[in-house]
Amino acid sequence: MAAAPHLRRESRVTRNTATPRRSIRSVLTILAGTVLAAGVLSTTAAAASTTVRTKAAAPASSAAISAAMSPTVNPYSPAYHHPYRHGVLPTIAQYAKMKAWAHAHPAAAAAATGPETLSYGGGIDGIGVLDGHAKVYLVFYGTQWGTESTDSSGNATFSGDSDGAAAVAQMMFKGIGTGSELWSAELTQWCDGPNVAAGAVSCPSNASFIPYQSGGVLSGVWYDNSAASPGTASGHQLGQEAVNAAGHFGNTTAALNRDAYYVILSPHGTNPDSYQGAYCAWHDYNGDSTLTGGAVTSPYGDIAFSNQPYNMDSGAGCGVGFVNSPGTLDGWTITLGHEWHETMSDQNPAGGWTNNTGSSYQGQENSDECAWLSPGTAGGAANVTMGNGTYTEQASWSNDTNACAISHPIVTHSGNTVTVTSPGNQTGTVGTAVSLQISAADSASGQTLTYAASGLPAGLSINSSTGLISGTPTTATAYSVAVTATDSTSAAGSASFTWTIGSSGGGGGSSITNGGFETGTASGWTSSGNVAVNATAAHTGSYGAFLGLTTPSSTSSVAQTFTAASGTATLGFWYKNTCNDTVTYDWATATLKNNTTGTTTTVLAKTCARTGAWTHITHAVVAGDSYTLTLTNHDDNYPGDPTYTYYDDVTVS
Repeated sequence: MAAAPHLRRESRVTRNTATPRRSIRSVLTILAGTVLAAGVLSTTAAAASTTVRTKAAAPASSAAISAAMSPTVNPYSPAYHHPYRHGVLPTIAQYAKMKAWAHAHPAAAAAATGPETLSYGGGIDGIGVLDGHAKVYLVFYGTQWGTESTDSSGNATFSGDSDGAAAVAQMMFKGIGTGSELWSAELTQWCDGPNVAAGAVSCPSNASFIPYQSGGVLSGVWYDNSAASPGTASGHQLGQEAVNAAGHFGNTTAALNRDAYYVILSPHGTNPDSYQGAYCAWHDYNGDSTLTGGAVTSPYGDIAFSNQPYNMDSGAGCGVGFVNSPGTLDGWTITLGHEWHETMSDQNPAGGWTNNTGSSYQGQENSDECAWLSPGTAGGAANVTMGNGTYTEQASWSNDTNACAISHPIVTHSGNTVTVTSPGNQTGTVGTAVSLQISAADSASGQTLTYAASGLPAGLSINSSTGLISGTPTTATAYSVAVTATDSTSAAGSASFTWTIGSSGGGGGSSITNGGFETGTASGWTSSGNVAVNATAAHTGSYGAFLGLTTPSSTSSVAQTFTAASGTATLGFWYKNTCNDTVTYDWATATLKNNTTGTTTTVLAKTCARTGAWTHITHAVVAGDSYTLTLTNHDDNYPGDPTYTYYDDVTVS
């Protein structure tokens, strides 16, 4: 189990279904690329442009006005004096004004290798692409999301989310890299590292490539209900929320944030960075000095994040019904996927891969170049099937195929190839020792492999030298396991499988659900306050429950009702409390209510420990009785002395 994220860059897309597409094709063919520069997914004009994409070089008239269409030059661009609005796509009326000004102020076009070819920006702070396994954190920003609950799939749901967008976002990021989906495989061609020259349009074999994202990328969910989300959050406020999220999830070093991405999801009825009628989403990093309000200071290294409005509020302008009918969440998943693809290939904009050809696509990122292509056309938006469901997505540009790819082969790079043999789905029982040998092979002889695993059942571990997984499971739940083998050249291979651990009880009751938090969520638990499930809070396995914050908070808890199964007699759990106050004001505590007899026992008395250590708590239970276990962290919200507690490995045996 595990413990507990400089700014903006994404595409803005505004679609206007009331305007005949044919009447605006001539404008959009010339201008669609420029207005999306570097990643803001826009609305009005984008929909119309979807029917007229061409791979031919831009016509001379387009090339002549390309520089004049630059959002930092053209006074009619929504990005004029707002340079952090990378890739903004204006409304049709604003588009016409931009075109008229550009024709009156022509500029020479730069030489291009091809109008849509992307090139490498050289990296910012040594970061070009997200070249590890992504850790995506969803931050539900503000009390307007309403009351939090958990659905049958372990997803956080909210009473203020009438469209059910929150659960779909979680499922989509869980599904990436599963079910043999190849929508995300386009990313495997992009790279960074010291061997990649600025301006390169392809990657050398000794570059650091983005790996295929096997087994899903969702790493945590946080409902920040400490205050209402601003009605119109500024870019700086959104960036600050991302930095706050990094602290909340325990990602408090630059290394922990190197592969992290924080999606700031604003609630229904808000207008973050004035997106309504202008665009649908964008991404950036905290160090962007052009952010409204300035760059955001981060004590945790560079923080990649995105502004994800509740863009169903914009209707068809942000993709409602773009592929399906009624397609309420079509644009929602399209924009989530759009911004994630661009963060992966341009983590600290524009140090990664962007368009620098001088064509009408100047400044765009991989997803910008394929925004709002009509379903059924080459590279058009489509429904993508993953291992846990189907999601509406758009294509992204590929240098290697010179096309927009909704599906792309996983790119294998020259050098060694490591293949891990999948052991297939596994089962086990709490209290029964297991031994599973992972096998891998290298295409080169004489290589030594190093093994690692994520998502293992609580109580199990892998031998990094031999690949043997062994131990005794402690928590009954289903685990999503990924095993990786890496050779001395950093070539790696992986395999994913499910490991289901059953209860040792003989019937007559139910075990604790997700007691090790190895689903990566608080599924099975009722949570309140500030609760995160992440690697920082892990006692064993990959995840644990992080209650409270590293900044002042209030009372946070998780609770679960269960019936002690036949043959069980003991409840157990581990906790680690960090308390910078006194027990008079701040504490960790736990109670166990016997719902059968109506009695409540404090199994963990109020505890305040300045240098906390993992401690095991046990208490007797009666088989067949119903219980409610409540694990709590209390902080008095006083500045300067935050208290937080990790809980993990909750068992009934």
